[in-house]
Amino acid sequence: MSISSRRNRQLLEATAPLLLQGERVEFTSLAGVGSVSVRRQALTAAVVGVLSGGTVMATLTPRPLYLVLTDQRLLFFDGNQGRKPGRLLLNLPRPYLSAGNSRKAFLGLQYATVLSVAGQEQGLKVTFPVQHKSDGPRFVAALPVTR
Repeated sequence: MSISSRRNRQLLEATAPLLLQGERVEFTSLAGVGSVSVRRQALTAAVVGVLSGGTVMATLTPRPLYLVLTDQRLLFFDGNQGRKPGRLLLNLPRPYLSAGNSRKAFLGLQYATVLSVAGQEQGLKVTFPVQHKSDGPRFVAALPVTR
């Protein structure tokens, strides 16, 4: 399921002033970007468990960001926890991007890939949640594959 038509319209409105002459949007979605270390997850769960007397369990997830893939760039906008798109956070030129290590994640409920940027050693993990899992393979198919 793609993002709602209202969110898509809001995302396109936020993107419009940033588009270059002749640039066009090819794909939009919402995904978790980045990763959370096991150590940080365990520490958070322990602290919340102690403070709540074991009645609450906490988990950490990557930051949700809106993705806009154009024919020239990949833009990341603040996801505002799934609400209206926020400010532009990252702008990557498409010719320098590739996707690799794509797979279903978390019991097959999510889809994850790692974006590689030419000249950078570390990739950027992008995880499509359950609601947007079908967007993952479409996103990866639009980019060259990392070998």
